[in-house]
Amino acid sequence: MDESKIVEKLKSGSRIYGTSIVATSSLWPELIKNANLDFIFIDTEHIPHGRETVSNLCKIYSALNILPIVRISSPDPYSACMTLDGGASAVLAPYIESEDQVKKLVGAVKFRPLKGELLNAILNNQESISPKLDAYIKNRCRNNLLFLNIESVPAINNLETILSVNGIDGIIIGPHDLSCSLEIPEEYDNSLFEQNVKTIIHKCRNRNISVGIHLSEEPEYQIKWAKEGANIILHSSDMTMFYRKLKSDFYKIKTELNEYPNHINDNSIII
Repeated sequence: MDESKIVEKLKSGSRIYGTSIVATSSLWPELIKNANLDFIFIDTEHIPHGRETVSNLCKIYSALNILPIVRISSPDPYSACMTLDGGASAVLAPYIESEDQVKKLVGAVKFRPLKGELLNAILNNQESISPKLDAYIKNRCRNNLLFLNIESVPAINNLETILSVNGIDGIIIGPHDLSCSLEIPEEYDNSLFEQNVKTIIHKCRNRNISVGIHLSEEPEYQIKWAKEGANIILHSSDMTMFYRKLKSDFYKIKTELNEYPNHINDNSIII
């Protein structure tokens, strides 16, 4: 897959569209391709996918020219390297709050295979890289993409510093964790939540950094934030959409047959 086309769209401010995928069936990728999506989001932070499973998914979707973005389980540079080795085109690091975290992840994604003292010296501008090695690394890492989750108040407070680090390809807002950090859990229409999302979007776009928000709610939320400037449209998940459609259909069936229970357990799915 030529990830440079996705990079070009991101850098130009064009929108890219995708969803979160939990299903590992070999029949699923063709459905995603027919839906004309640009990327899929594979979560290994909250979903118990093994390394081999993730690698297989990345290879299949890449072969269909669909960009696989994998969220690693923690903002660990070694996990980022393993994920790229497995076939991911892009790494999404969760719960980023500091410049130091970002630098280490940039080193893992954009300077592979360098590690250790040499990499730290380069990232901290304490040592320069030779032209030969620089050309090798740029070629090897040319299609590696780094995305960061911004999902807490400390992250917003440090956002300018975080965004100043070279090597960030996109920001994904984590609405559930952000709403909890703001002490208004799942209140996505709350003015405090909306103002903080606007702040993140505007600061990213002012630096020409792509940004999106992963929402499982109705499409109107995605439309609203896209009009505000978000250009990574990461909508819902296969599991959430299946659950809601299944529940809606059986509600209609059972209601018509006078069999639906009076109490409905309506716990939301956060994917």
